[in-house]
Amino acid sequence: MVFFHTSSNTSLSPTSTSSLPTSPTSSMVEQTIQNAESIIKKWDLNSSSLITITPLFHPNRKEAKEYLKCVMDLRGTMHFLVSQNSAPHKLVIAQTLMQIAMKRLEKEFYQILSSNRERLDPESVSTSLSSDGSASFDVEEDEADQQKIAGESISEVERVSALAMADLKAIAECMSSSGYGKECAHIYKLFRKSIVDRGLYLLGIEKFKSSRINKMDREYLHLTIKNWLNAVKIALKSLFNGEKILCDHVFSASQTIRDACFAEITTEGAKNLFKFPELIAKNKNSPPDRIFRLLELHGAISELRPDIESIFNVELTSAIKLQALSSLQKVGGSVKTLLTNFGSSIRKDSSKIPVPGGGIHPLAQSTMSYLSSLSDYDRILTDIISIHPQIDNALFPESYFNDPTVIEAPKQAASVHLAWLILILLCKIDSKAQLYKDLSLSYLFLANNLQFIINQVQTSTLKHLLGHQWLSRHTQKIKQYALSYESVAWNRVFESLPERTTSELSYEAVKDCFKRFNAAFEQVYVKQISWIVPDGKLRDELKVSIAGKLVPVYREFYETFSTKLNADFVRISPDDLGNYLSDLFHGTRISSSSLLQSSSHSKGCLLR
Repeated sequence: MVFFHTSSNTSLSPTSTSSLPTSPTSSMVEQTIQNAESIIKKWDLNSSSLITITPLFHPNRKEAKEYLKCVMDLRGTMHFLVSQNSAPHKLVIAQTLMQIAMKRLEKEFYQILSSNRERLDPESVSTSLSSDGSASFDVEEDEADQQKIAGESISEVERVSALAMADLKAIAECMSSSGYGKECAHIYKLFRKSIVDRGLYLLGIEKFKSSRINKMDREYLHLTIKNWLNAVKIALKSLFNGEKILCDHVFSASQTIRDACFAEITTEGAKNLFKFPELIAKNKNSPPDRIFRLLELHGAISELRPDIESIFNVELTSAIKLQALSSLQKVGGSVKTLLTNFGSSIRKDSSKIPVPGGGIHPLAQSTMSYLSSLSDYDRILTDIISIHPQIDNALFPESYFNDPTVIEAPKQAASVHLAWLILILLCKIDSKAQLYKDLSLSYLFLANNLQFIINQVQTSTLKHLLGHQWLSRHTQKIKQYALSYESVAWNRVFESLPERTTSELSYEAVKDCFKRFNAAFEQVYVKQISWIVPDGKLRDELKVSIAGKLVPVYREFYETFSTKLNADFVRISPDDLGNYLSDLFHGTRISSSSLLQSSSHSKGCLLR
């Protein structure tokens, strides 16, 4: 006896149930076979060339419905004959007819896939299903009902797409229920995998290797990463999601088949897609700003993880999720390594040349530029750093812990870590201040650099991460540095004048006061005229503070005694004094004789 083709899925779906009675008579069986023979052989691929090229599923689907119905009836007859263990010759005829029908349906299945290649793109698939909830093909429905299912309000493209999906589903259910599910799935997998692979290629996703990535120049590498960041969202939310929707719909009658099809179609492309960030993480020849590209890659994968879990939600696609997770971990590990190396590079900075005039140190400029940019990725940094905190208290002087760094809300790992990196920088700036031979210039250097750091914090996301208390504490330190500078730099000038001006001073005492003041002020002025305070607000505050303590005292002394001495001793008027002070902290070069050559200053007095 010849048995018909079998598969694991032999149950008929509601729309594919045979119309035969539960206990058909011999004549009914004969009639069913004859009816099937007339319809199936009409569309036999070996019958004529015209039939070979004429589609069964053309716009008028009446014959297609009859064909599917007769196949289902034939399937029911074969079940009955097997159960009765009778009429083997009829079973052989039925089996032959079934094989002819399956070959025809295989061809129709492929033709529908091929002719609707463009219409069955992911967006069309999603739209078609969302327009009417589903796309189905019921052999009992007439043409009007089928048109209604496709949706009268949707576009022609969407309508044709929906009908194509309904046809594919009907054929898949018919072949699966007849024991030819594997043959149907094989056709589907081969065709749809080529669609997915081409879609990834058009998105610029290639099979990258570490050796090739290591050879990319900086600009091309950035463009490649940027393209991946755009492509991965489209690939996941449109290409893979659309393919899953189509696969689930076509093979809705068999979870085993649809899971296997989707896995085979997408696994290779998806694993290659999610392998890319891991290859970038392993690249050791990247430029200094590599960390920002890694953070973008990490953020993209993290953001898409819910979609990855949702789309690849079966055991057969677990390798895809594992690859995405591996890339996420490798990228995160690379970011943590770069952060550690960055902190080490600050501590190891060995430059021994003092910045002229106490200006902003290049290390402060480069570090704060880096940290300001990092702060824009605070959420991603928190996700990475919170797994393995990297702060090592042993790296800092004990004095820094007497007043612990307090981070206000949001209290997150990124905030704390960025604060500690700034602390590393401040420690290094302290050591750079010791390079100056003039103690007052050291204090000015510290004030300048701390003010620069605060400015960078206030004009970036760091402001919200570090909080108001951090800013207040460090602003207070600037004031302390400024007072120390003023005391060390100007104390000799302040002390050259008497605390109280009194007419009881002798001529010699007055003359001595003017001489000491002229010498002290000239020395400070000539030395500090080349010093610089880049921040305008800090510069003005310093000038106001110095002028407020010096100009009023000098004016009173000058107005009381200047008329009693000749010009050789009284070389600076109060107005000149204010104008000289206004020239400070601009980094101006001046000779020591210029102050002696003129007792009249051409500029207006800015500070009195």
